[in-house]
Amino acid sequence: MMHLKATNRAPEDSMDDIFDQEFLADAMAGLQAQPKALSPKYFYDARGSHFFDLICKLDEYYPYRTEMTLLPEVAKELAGFLPDKICCVEFGAGSLHKIRPLLQHCDAIHGFIPIDISHDHLKTAGDKLAEAFPHLSVVPKAGDFTQPIALVSDSAELSNSDVLSLPRLGFFPGSTIGNFTPQEAIRFLKNARKTLGSQSYFLLGVDTQQDREALHNAYNDQEGVTADFNKNILLRMNRELKANFDLDTFTHEARFNESESRIEMHLVSRSAQEIRIAGEVIKFSQGESIHTENSYKYTPERIIALVESAGWQVVHRWTPADGSFSEVLLVPATDSGA
Repeated sequence: MMHLKATNRAPEDSMDDIFDQEFLADAMAGLQAQPKALSPKYFYDARGSHFFDLICKLDEYYPYRTEMTLLPEVAKELAGFLPDKICCVEFGAGSLHKIRPLLQHCDAIHGFIPIDISHDHLKTAGDKLAEAFPHLSVVPKAGDFTQPIALVSDSAELSNSDVLSLPRLGFFPGSTIGNFTPQEAIRFLKNARKTLGSQSYFLLGVDTQQDREALHNAYNDQEGVTADFNKNILLRMNRELKANFDLDTFTHEARFNESESRIEMHLVSRSAQEIRIAGEVIKFSQGESIHTENSYKYTPERIIALVESAGWQVVHRWTPADGSFSEVLLVPATDSGA
């Protein structure tokens, strides 16, 4: 699931202030399209982030549990592929939970640059990490991790840090790469290569689960947490865009699209209805859905094809016995441009 936070405003703000214009424009464009769709980045207000944390603790949600079990093994072997000293750059770093197994088991990491869109949250998490690993130079960088980022710009702390002189290891854990379409994933990987430089490494988490029952259960948990997470985007529109969605008239549905090899999350209208949002009327027919998120599942062959299309090549892959997840170590392809 994608963890890229969008701007969120408090519900008590006046209506003149409450409309986030980007959110409004994206919501109207998505809901007026055929088929209807919304960007998953709008899941992540404070309430949505809380639900996602709960999802990660569910028995059914294998990606988080599997990766956290796999990462210590990866970290112990990772140093054998890296220079003696390296700076790790984590994209979409969030709360900095997944970097900890690498730091605990890989002595090659001397610098850490976490990138996330939320500056305050990132600074707080970075300070806590620096306390836990006092030998580590932690220099947070606020920005949109899907775009190329000049690590030396607009940050005196970063520009003056010696971590910039070290070779770089990109880190993109979780299954967030699966939230991008293949074309978007290729664009992200190309942009990451620009951020990291031509002499870099990249550790990429990829969901490789192919068991249909496991996939269904992971996105349709018995407690209904994923349903609450999905419907939270409707609550956000009610609160921030003066919409009037009745959550009880929409059903959470996660389905596997065989031809695209992806789980799709939808909110399905139980009846024909009209919704108002920022003064505009949006019509729904019975059974019509809002497509809220994709989660692509990659076979090893598809992973190789994806990263090679973006100018990277696979040098090693770690996979648990059940084959449900992979950590893939990449280096820039030798025949690619800088």
